[in-house]
Amino acid sequence: MKRIVFALVSACSFFLFHTASAQVELGFRGGAHWGTVSKPSSFDSFTPEFKLAAGPQGAVFLNIPLSDYVSFRPELAYVQKGLMMREGLNLNLGGIPLPLGARINFQTKNIELPLLAQINLSDGAIQPYIIAGPSIAYAVDSKVRTRAEALFVSKPIDLDVPLGGVMQRWDFSAVGGLGLAAPVGAGKLILEGRYTHGFTRQVNVPVVQLPVRNRGVSVSLGYSFPIGGY
Repeated sequence: MKRIVFALVSACSFFLFHTASAQVELGFRGGAHWGTVSKPSSFDSFTPEFKLAAGPQGAVFLNIPLSDYVSFRPELAYVQKGLMMREGLNLNLGGIPLPLGARINFQTKNIELPLLAQINLSDGAIQPYIIAGPSIAYAVDSKVRTRAEALFVSKPIDLDVPLGGVMQRWDFSAVGGLGLAAPVGAGKLILEGRYTHGFTRQVNVPVVQLPVRNRGVSVSLGYSFPIGGY
């Protein structure tokens, strides 16, 4: 994994050095990420359905033109990943249904480095574009948050989950998405949606290799502006 990180950082440095004369843009974006994980078939009989869990995400990025339509876009991002499960039952008291249950959220806070190619689909004022590329993430914190659900929702109870043992810290993934950029002031307003497909097993259990990998979709709004060029 360290070799992958080194290769990604080296690629970023290479493009920055070789595009010093380009009209580089600095940008930021923020929004929401809805995450879950792939569920092994062996889990179907004794675990609830894995649902999407919402969390914040944001990034700062550079947009470095390589041609009229293609640019290199390295990012430094924060993403909350995870999943959500609901478990419960329905009681009937004198003909009145009484749902009882719990909502369980598994959350990881990640620092992420996507190295993306951006392909502009138009040279007009409003520019649709495609983004795609690899990303490496490092989990800095992880917890399980539970809430009881009945006639009311209880306060959350948090339990820290240690990382680096059974739970994997690193995550290598592929990112793909669509965006729309429109000129506003000295820069561009950006609306973007993307999908992240993780390849790293997130649970390290001896002997059994469980295919538990991150999946997620996100929507963000951002702004970019030129910072240099000759």
